[in-house]
Amino acid sequence: MESDDRYGAAGQGWGADRGGEDGPVPPPPPSRAPAVGPPPPGAPLRAVGAALLNLTGLGLGYALLGRWTRAAVCWAATAVLLWAALPADPDGVPGGVLAGYLLVLVAAAADGARIALRSALGGAWRPVVAVGLGVVLLAVPTGGAVVYGSARDEAREQMLLDRLAAGDERVATASGRPFDAAKGEYERALDAYRALGEDHPGSRAAKLVPDRLKAYYDAVSAPYAEKRLCEAVAPLTYLRTLPDSVGERLLGPLAAWPDEPLAASLYGCGVSRLGGPGGGGTELGELLRTFPGSASARQVGPAIGKRIKEQVAALEGAEPCAATEVLRGLGATASGLPDEGVKALRGDADKSVVDGVYACGVDQFEDEQFGAARTTLTDFARTYRSDGRARQARNIAIAAEIADDRPAAGKRLPPSKRPGGSRMELVISNDAPNAVEVLYTGPVTGTATLKACAGCERYSASEGPRRACGASGRDYPKARLRLPAGEYHFLYKHGTGATARVDSYSSGTKVQPGYTYTSCTYVIERSPFDLDLPQLPDSIRPALSPWGAGSSR
Repeated sequence: MESDDRYGAAGQGWGADRGGEDGPVPPPPPSRAPAVGPPPPGAPLRAVGAALLNLTGLGLGYALLGRWTRAAVCWAATAVLLWAALPADPDGVPGGVLAGYLLVLVAAAADGARIALRSALGGAWRPVVAVGLGVVLLAVPTGGAVVYGSARDEAREQMLLDRLAAGDERVATASGRPFDAAKGEYERALDAYRALGEDHPGSRAAKLVPDRLKAYYDAVSAPYAEKRLCEAVAPLTYLRTLPDSVGERLLGPLAAWPDEPLAASLYGCGVSRLGGPGGGGTELGELLRTFPGSASARQVGPAIGKRIKEQVAALEGAEPCAATEVLRGLGATASGLPDEGVKALRGDADKSVVDGVYACGVDQFEDEQFGAARTTLTDFARTYRSDGRARQARNIAIAAEIADDRPAAGKRLPPSKRPGGSRMELVISNDAPNAVEVLYTGPVTGTATLKACAGCERYSASEGPRRACGASGRDYPKARLRLPAGEYHFLYKHGTGATARVDSYSSGTKVQPGYTYTSCTYVIERSPFDLDLPQLPDSIRPALSPWGAGSSR
């Protein structure tokens, strides 16, 4: 209804004639308050009540005044607000929606007050009740705002907890992969923890960050806990850099934790590689540079010294060659480390390497690895000329070269001392058009070189034994050897002037006391139909061959 107030006109006396049925009929009341003149009695109180009721957002001021269309507008505005606000979002109600809603409430309050100033409510109690009800109902939007704020805070907390959980999931995923492949996941998880701790320090999620960081450090450093020390170096080095990027305030005691495990890992990894691939120099050098005063750094010198002693003892074992290579590696590692005391260990290793090379060559000879023994001991004699074993190393190398073609020559090492007693002469003549080197081993070992024979020719296989070294008046190049009695093995090697098709030849003989011996070398041409020949580009294959010319008393 628009208004139920009725006002009687002053001076009218129609009320005195109501008892008569035929009296004058009163005029109808006005439909709304006069537009001019003073407001009806109690109008200010009614205006306050209508304004307060409209400020609740429920449109009750309009409902009390009977303005249902305007009340419906208020209800629609509140519905829009609730649609935009619920469920509670961490970011709250959009600013535009909230501003628009407040503008609607203020306008409704002002409009309700204006209408109430010109409208009367039935009964004197209604304006007072309206004001009281408006005051009470204002607690609804106020309480709703408080509740919504709490819901919004909880939504924000849940959002932060979800971020924390996402970081935890990244750590769990990364922990099952090698560090190099998982490093990116670890960094993204750390970014989430850091943002929670720095940007939302009072949140529930932030209070959980210290525990999560401890779990993070445990996951990254898992190789160290599992004693995989070489694998632990990279992740522990990474953890040691975090105070620079994350800050010690957030990390707390974790900031300094990686130092000791990293030092222990560098030491353990480096020592495990001593003498092997890599040598351990990279890890031990990093340890001595980064943690020079640590307990691990003080163990480096003793550890290398101990390994050197172990390998020196191993030179007398079954694998002297392997022990020698380890000694070389230990010396190289020691010399490259940034500590003078450790560098001095290079001398101990190098001294033992000399013994190791000789022992290695002897072991190779005894294992019938004659080619390797020849190379090893030839290098020894060339490198360590002043060593007392250089002469014997050359003798073993000669015997190894002969044994490579004639295995019987390698059944025992050449004697290290020359035998006493009488010597027999062996004269070797060269009837070949090329130089010849004669290697021999037995009770004594050595070499002899024969110059090429000027004017000498190749012989056929049939005439070689008959004609070699038999030309009267020819001065054949000769070598005279004084040999103790015993079994000897010879290797005749073609030299300057020989073609690639001239073969080396080995033989054996027994030198007996009281005899002199002669031998002749010459070159024969073999038939191209000889089945023993390899494929040749031409029709002949010259071969170098010794020839025993006889013996006499």
